[in-house]
Amino acid sequence: MSWFSLNVSGNPTQPSDYSPVASPSCPTGTNKICAIQADPDGSGQPDITDSLKDQMIEALHNRTSSTNVQLRS
Repeated sequence: MSWFSLNVSGNPTQPSDYSPVASPSCPTGTNKICAIQADPDGSGQPDITDSLKDQMIEALHNRTSSTNVQLRS
């Protein structure tokens, strides 16, 4: 699995709105998706599975980052 950082003003559900990063550098926060950890698809973008979408929703709902989802302010 690899880390992908959400581009500024990007849509968290669109794989094309992410850029691969070695490690996410997210300012600590609880309101928005900053980065996700996912398997890359064939074009170097994250494979956003239903399970990962559920993790993203849960992180936002709980306002807490998780293993595969980093949040920012």
